[in-house]
Amino acid sequence: MNKNGIENTRNVAIVGPYSSGKTTLLESLLFMTGATTRKGSIKEGNTVGDSSPEARDRQMSVEVSAASTEYQDIRFTFLDCPGSIEFIQETYNALVGAGAAIVVCEPEIERVLTLAPLFKFLDDWEIPHLVFINKMDKSKNGFMEVLHALKEVSSRPLVPQQYPIRQGQDLVGYIDLISEQAYHYHQRDPAEPVPLPEHLRDEEKAARNEMLETLADFDDHLLEELIEEIDPPQEEILQDLKKDLGADLIVPVFLGIAEQDYGVAPLLDALVKEAPAPSITAQRRGLTSTAEGETVVQVLKTYFTPQGGRLSLARVWQGQVTDGMTLNGIRLGGLYRMMGNQQEAISEASVGDIIALGRLEGVQTGDTLTNAAKKVKELPRAEQLKPVYALAIAPENRKDEVKISAALGKLLEEDPSLYWEQHGDTREVILWGQGEIHLKVALDRLRRKYNLPMNTHLPQIPYKETIRQAATSHGRYKHQTGGHGAFGDVHLNIKPLARGEGFHFHETIVGGVVPKQYIPGVETGVREYLQQGPLGFPVVDVDVTLTDGSYHSVDSSEQAFKQAARIAMNDGMPKCQPVLLEPIVSINVSAPSEFTSKVLQLITGRRGQILGYEAMSGWKGWDQVTAYLPQAEMHNFIIELRSLTMGVGFFKWEYDHLQEVPDKIVNHVLAAQASANGNGQS
Repeated sequence: MNKNGIENTRNVAIVGPYSSGKTTLLESLLFMTGATTRKGSIKEGNTVGDSSPEARDRQMSVEVSAASTEYQDIRFTFLDCPGSIEFIQETYNALVGAGAAIVVCEPEIERVLTLAPLFKFLDDWEIPHLVFINKMDKSKNGFMEVLHALKEVSSRPLVPQQYPIRQGQDLVGYIDLISEQAYHYHQRDPAEPVPLPEHLRDEEKAARNEMLETLADFDDHLLEELIEEIDPPQEEILQDLKKDLGADLIVPVFLGIAEQDYGVAPLLDALVKEAPAPSITAQRRGLTSTAEGETVVQVLKTYFTPQGGRLSLARVWQGQVTDGMTLNGIRLGGLYRMMGNQQEAISEASVGDIIALGRLEGVQTGDTLTNAAKKVKELPRAEQLKPVYALAIAPENRKDEVKISAALGKLLEEDPSLYWEQHGDTREVILWGQGEIHLKVALDRLRRKYNLPMNTHLPQIPYKETIRQAATSHGRYKHQTGGHGAFGDVHLNIKPLARGEGFHFHETIVGGVVPKQYIPGVETGVREYLQQGPLGFPVVDVDVTLTDGSYHSVDSSEQAFKQAARIAMNDGMPKCQPVLLEPIVSINVSAPSEFTSKVLQLITGRRGQILGYEAMSGWKGWDQVTAYLPQAEMHNFIIELRSLTMGVGFFKWEYDHLQEVPDKIVNHVLAAQASANGNGQS
C-alpha cells in the first residue's frame, strides 16, 4: 500500500485493436512516471509488456502484462491487454478487475468499427473508460470526423477534452478544452503553454461547447449556466468529468503520439483527476471498499513462470492481503507487484491493488478468494468464449504422449479460451481455440515451456453412416480345432430407424433355438460391427432383431454367437443401401449490418442453410444470422468471417443433427477414408 492510502490507488487497463499502439503507450507511461529509465521498443523486443517469447516473435500482445508505477502520489497499475480478437478472452478477463480503461485507437475512420465489441463489453460491465487517439501524425481524417465515427460505435456520449494543433500534416500541440490553454509538444520535456492560435478559435469554441453541452445532460446546474451564457469555472467542469466518468456516463477523448510521448502527460493528469477511486468500482460490484474485515480477491490471469512457478494475477476488492495469509484454504506462497515479467516481493496489498499471488494450486482464472471462514458470493466473471477453430495434435515423439494431458491442463489454466478433447469417434487429440494465430501461440508454449513439439493436421470429420432399406441376413460361425469346437448360427432382421434414434436390438426367439445365455453375445457382435460399417464409418439409426438360429449343445458359446452375429451383419448391411451422414452444426453469426449480405454469401457458399436473420438485440447496427452448416465446412469459417467483417464478426455454434452427404461429395470422402486406412490410420 502506498503512503497515501487505498484511495490513492488506481488500476487501469490499456485496451484497443491490434497495432493501435497499446504497448508503446505503456512504455511512455512508465518512462514519463520514472518507473523505467529508457523506453523499450517493440521492434527491439525489450518492452515491459509483450515480454513473452511468443509475443516478441510476433511483435504483438498475446497475454495480459501488468506494470506498476507512481505518479503524483498515486499508485498506478496498468494492464496491457491484447488487441487481437483471437486473444480477446485475455482482455475481457482482465477488464473485470479494472477500475478504468484507456481505449487506444488510430485516427482512421475505416478502422473505428473494430472498437465495437470492446465498447460493448465496457458498457455492459459499466467500466469507466477514456479514448486515446494515438498516431495522430498519421491521421488522414480531421479530428472531428474521427470523433463522429467513434460516436457511432459507442453507446456512451464521447466528450473531447482536447483539440489538436497542426502545422501542415504535423501534430505540434493541443488545446485543453477545459482551460482553453494551448500547448506545444516537446519530446522528453513538458508541453509548453502558447497563445491559442487565432485560426483555431472558432473550431476550439465549437468543440468546447460540445463538451459542455454533453456534460450538461447530466448536471442541471451546468445546464442553467449554459442557458444564461455563464462560463462555468474550471473546477466545476472537472468535478462533472470526474463524477460522470466514474459513473460510466461519458467517455472523455484525448489525442497524441505515444511513440514520441506526445499527449501522454495530459492523459496521466486526467487519470489522476478523473479516474474513479477503488471504492467506486468495488461498490459497483456490490462490495464495501474498506481495508477492514473480510478480504475478497479475484483472479484475473494465471501464469506459469520458469522461475516462480504458478502466479495468479489478482485484484483486491475488499480488505487486505498479506504475505503468507490463507485464501480459500490455501496458504499464499508469495505476494508480488508486477513489472512485465519481473516480480517485486511485497508484504501487503490493499483495496484496488492488482498484484500476483504465488502458488495458489487449484485456483482458476475468474475465481473469487477470501480469508473468511464461510464462502463468499462469487464475483461475476467474463463470459467464457466458445472455441471456433481446431487442429488435431500429436507429439513428434511418441514417448511424449503420456505428458500431453498434464501440459494441456496447464496451458488451459493460463488461457481459458483454449479447449482440448480426445474425440470419441476419431480418437484424435483436438486442440480448440479462437483462431489460427491463437493455436500457433499455444503450440509454441507447449514446445518452449513443456518440451512438447507437436505435429498438427486438420481434424477428421466424424462422419457416420446409416441405411435406407431393410434386409434379412444369416450368419453361421463354425470352427473345429480338435476337442471342443465353436458353433453359432443366427438370423437377423435389419431395418433403418428415424434420424437420431440410435441403435435398437430385439429378439423374437421361440422354442429356445438360441439359448438365452447366448443372446447377449449376439448383441455384442452386432454392436462391434456397427463401429465400422460397409462405408468405413460408425453406423447409427439401425434396428436389429434376432429372429432365429441354432446351437450345438457342446460347441456353442457366447463368443461363437458374437462371431456369427458379425458375419450376419457383414452379409446383410451392404444390402440395406448404406448412406453417408455428416454432422451439421447450428450457428449464430453476428456482424455489423453492412456486412450481412457477405455473411449470407459466405454461409451459402459453404453448403449452409440460412434459417433467418434479424437485428441483434443490444447491438446498434448489427445483425445476427442463424443457419445450419456442415461441420466439414467449418474449419476456416472464422478466418473468412473475420476477413469479410474487418475482424469483428463472430459466431457461436453447437452440434445439431446428422444429414446425408450430397452424392457429389460422397466419393471424395470415401476415397479419403480409404487412403487414411491404407496408411494405417483409423
